[in-house]
Amino acid sequence: MGKLNFTKMAGAGNDFIVISSEEKDFSSLARKLCERKTGIGADGMLVIGRSKTADFRMQIFNADGSEAEMCGNGLRCAVLYNGKKEKIKVETIAGIYEGEITGKNRVMVKMEDPKDLKMGIPIEINSRKLKVNFINTGVPHTAIFVNGIDRIDVDNIGRAVRSHEAFKPKGTNVDFVEIIDDENIRIRTFERGVEGETLACGTGAVASAIIASHDSRIMNHEINVHTKGGTLKVAFEKKGSNIQNVYLDGEAKEIFTGQTNLHL
Repeated sequence: MGKLNFTKMAGAGNDFIVISSEEKDFSSLARKLCERKTGIGADGMLVIGRSKTADFRMQIFNADGSEAEMCGNGLRCAVLYNGKKEKIKVETIAGIYEGEITGKNRVMVKMEDPKDLKMGIPIEINSRKLKVNFINTGVPHTAIFVNGIDRIDVDNIGRAVRSHEAFKPKGTNVDFVEIIDDENIRIRTFERGVEGETLACGTGAVASAIIASHDSRIMNHEINVHTKGGTLKVAFEKKGSNIQNVYLDGEAKEIFTGQTNLHL
């Protein structure tokens, strides 16, 4: 078996290894390639393949080898990787998504309508009672409103919430959200599958913006979501308690290409 070609990409700092491969054990390959000290290093791996219902198929594997249903920044990277200027359709486990390149290193995707919104869920973490908010934006997310986001212990609190009894068996991603004003929020995200904080999370940006709007902390339906890796824009329509026509827009770029024999 020869060397494996790959492309390293990032969406607002959320980084991925993109491959087109006939490998069978993608879970094992993702663990090898995403390891930051002995591999290429990434939050996840995107596998691009043929699709009968869309322009191409995208499988998403987290750094721990688990397969994810969806990834907003991964989807935007895959659209850029495809390179077409017009709108394209991408098949994922969670369904078919549309995306387009809107400018130099800028990609917008239409997300699925969110579901399973639950506000004010009472949980206890480290003997502290919290009220958290849940929504599924392709993958499960729990949002916690905070003040002084830079002081939050994202890894320890995020890990405890991620595996809390309330979110079993699948667990949840955890977003810490600080309101700046009616058009801007800051977030930090503990990602399930990475099992740590990432520089950005597309589905988390969408979840945080929608929950902030539903909680009436923000009245705007076009929200700038500031992450450690960059700013993502989330736009949506709100009709009563229904959220639809959700779009995620932001930077995506190719970092480098290469070959590896780590799959051997």
